[in-house]
Amino acid sequence: MVNSLSAEPIVEPDLPIVDAHHHLWFLAESTVAAMEASHTLLARALAPTFRRHARYLFDELLADFRSGHNVRASVFVECRAMYRARGPVSMKSVGEVEFVNGVAAMSASGLFGAARACAGIVGSVDLQLGEAVEEVLAAHLRAGGDRYRGVRCPGTDHDDDPAIMGAGVGIPHLLLDRKFRAGFKRLQKWGLSFDAWILEPQLPDLIDLARTFPETPIILNHAGAPLGVGRYAGQREKRFPIWCDHIHALSRCPNVVVKLGGFGIQLGGFKTYGADAAATSEELAREWKPYLETCVEAFGVERCMFESNFPVDASVCSYPVLWNAFKRSVAGASQAEKIALFSGTAMRVYRLDP
Repeated sequence: MVNSLSAEPIVEPDLPIVDAHHHLWFLAESTVAAMEASHTLLARALAPTFRRHARYLFDELLADFRSGHNVRASVFVECRAMYRARGPVSMKSVGEVEFVNGVAAMSASGLFGAARACAGIVGSVDLQLGEAVEEVLAAHLRAGGDRYRGVRCPGTDHDDDPAIMGAGVGIPHLLLDRKFRAGFKRLQKWGLSFDAWILEPQLPDLIDLARTFPETPIILNHAGAPLGVGRYAGQREKRFPIWCDHIHALSRCPNVVVKLGGFGIQLGGFKTYGADAAATSEELAREWKPYLETCVEAFGVERCMFESNFPVDASVCSYPVLWNAFKRSVAGASQAEKIALFSGTAMRVYRLDP
């Protein structure tokens, strides 16, 4: 387990950053305890990080923003935080959007610095509601105001190795499901994008979804979550070309962009996860570079954006070390390419004000 945050000098401190993916939450002790007792690999692996970061609210986010890099704005992505305690189940997620929009309003006041936290908001909506999803989307848009940009819903599933995500956590081939697609179809009407959090073996389903709905923007989270645990442990060299083929196929769908990050979770099976000593940014860049390079080669810098995935990825390093690693991984890029990767793509895709 990482026992140090390894302070480092900041690489390219003036480079503007839009953190395209982070969370905010306050976790009850019972929630963390349940994760620690879970039978799933992911829940047990994330439990120590969630215990250390059971509180990750505006103050903690600001501390990371102020840790050395030039963070200008950020995008909040749903994480089942601050759901309403009462009311219809389908509407409980509106509470998360209300909560985050309040944080965004605090940040927009300028009293806490120039960075605009949660300038874009991605909420959680059950698209399997089909046509009935319209009411929920309308409520999310009212709660999020002009910051609400899109939807993410639980999509991770693995049929033949339930220990990876947990039996019943996901729905097999959700992205192909008729009811799901009936709800997904409504996103275009409301001008919303779809953040796809799936596992690498599910990429063919996302390719089919993107081809079927070419007018709806789709943002692939965490570079498609390459797997290196469960029955995939020790098979990185074997699985890498399969992942590459899917990434290149997905890149041929012009409505898809990809977030570069999320490698600090247990699913990838990277050596830096759970190491006795915190990895340096050089080590992280070296470990993640094949995946980052493949995505940039396939999608181009105008369709790639870096994400912190904090506080989840705090399991491997601190916030400043993470961004150092990303900067080192594209050290040979031009300044214009770096601007696109670190801020430009996120600004355009999530329609953030300059």
